[in-house]
Amino acid sequence: MKFLTTETGRKLAYVQTSGAGPGLVFLGGFMSDMSGTKALHLESWCQAQGRAFLRFDYSGHGASSEAFIDGCIGDWAEDAQVLIETLTHGPQILVGSSMGGWISLLIAQRVPARVAGLITIAAAPDFTEDGFWASFNADIRKCLTQEGVVYIPSNYGDPYPISKRLIDDGRAHLLLRKPLEFSFPIRLLQGDEDEDVSVELANKLFAHIKGPDVQLLLLKGADHRFSASNELALTEATILNVIDAIERRT
Repeated sequence: MKFLTTETGRKLAYVQTSGAGPGLVFLGGFMSDMSGTKALHLESWCQAQGRAFLRFDYSGHGASSEAFIDGCIGDWAEDAQVLIETLTHGPQILVGSSMGGWISLLIAQRVPARVAGLITIAAAPDFTEDGFWASFNADIRKCLTQEGVVYIPSNYGDPYPISKRLIDDGRAHLLLRKPLEFSFPIRLLQGDEDEDVSVELANKLFAHIKGPDVQLLLLKGADHRFSASNELALTEATILNVIDAIERRT
């Protein structure tokens, strides 16, 4: 594990494997870290393929500096962009899981020349607004405004601390309210038993993205983790499909 210190002073943990390009960059989810099943599996798979790979922790996540409660979508997108632009060479294939799907789409908007292809796994764009804020009743919204943070139950461990900054900043990075168009191959992976990101949201994102090569792959029986053996195998096959699409374009 190594660390990159940004101009803002955030100390970001990462693990990078050298290899052929285009390399893969894995962008994790909300309150997750780079030691999850999907990240480690893809790292091993890339090593076997001889392909470059980068996994990392956003600030406030895993081994990186800062407190999670102080972070927001803008910070984490900035972290990802700095790491990609500093550590990788040439266009990369972004693999974004859940919140990482939102962030990978933001990266693709900001630096499209550095993106060769994009794969999302249960992408959760705009979840701070359409998920958290939309589900809060008047009392919770009042508490958030007055206290600056509320805690909501999580299926993955301790309650999530949701800050007013997270909600406010999320509104500056919403993707489903404005045009979204890309020229590179895009694959959206989604499980039909995902209780955190709905099939309806996956369909909405699929319909919203404009581009010459956009596909939505719906897997029966898959949940939000998307970490079972058949789900990981589909992810591998999807990466190979994107690589083939990239090579056919060049």
